[in-house]
Amino acid sequence: MSETGSQNAAMAGLLYQANAKSTGVTYLLWFFLGALGAHRFYAGKTGSGIVQLAMFLVGWATIWLLGLGLLLLVPLGIWVLIDAFLIPGWLRAFNTNLVHRVLA
Repeated sequence: MSETGSQNAAMAGLLYQANAKSTGVTYLLWFFLGALGAHRFYAGKTGSGIVQLAMFLVGWATIWLLGLGLLLLVPLGIWVLIDAFLIPGWLRAFNTNLVHRVLA
């Protein structure tokens, strides 16, 4: 392999490592800040992260109003639990796409 080729390969490896998403970090965000959608923001799912954050904030803001906040918080809790099973697929897809972008 030429020196330029090995430099390009090293640069591609560094770019991948700098931008790849970590499963451990994602699960920590899910566990501690899951209801706020932090794990979705980290995984690049910004739109649904905003929806989860809004459901959390509106749910807690209206829970005193005859428990109406529960209509948002219960589905949010179920959604966050389901996310635990979806995280590996999201990260695999993100990191695979990243490999293709780095090598292009």
